[in-house]
Amino acid sequence: MAGPKLTKAAIIESLHEKHGLNRADIHTIIDEFFEEVKEGLRNDQVIELRGFGTFEVRTRKGRERARNPKTGAIVAVETHGVAIFRPGKELKDYVWDLRDNKPEKE
Repeated sequence: MAGPKLTKAAIIESLHEKHGLNRADIHTIIDEFFEEVKEGLRNDQVIELRGFGTFEVRTRKGRERARNPKTGAIVAVETHGVAIFRPGKELKDYVWDLRDNKPEKE
């Protein structure tokens, strides 16, 4: 199970405390970064952030018979794009041992 959430507001506050930058400027930069990533995905580009990971869009094939999990109704699903994130090697290595001392679920 995941730990507590790290929100955009918490990231902005952390950057403000570490670097003394204006919160509004940090917020603008983060929002612009997200917009660049979304626009790249919309244009079918692969976004590679070295040391972090890769974002890309993959096509999920449509089906005529799928089930709405909320209602149980059978519905048709069109072919559509899905955003995928693949962590890079450095990120994988960084988090590999984080849960070594925690008990596993039974």
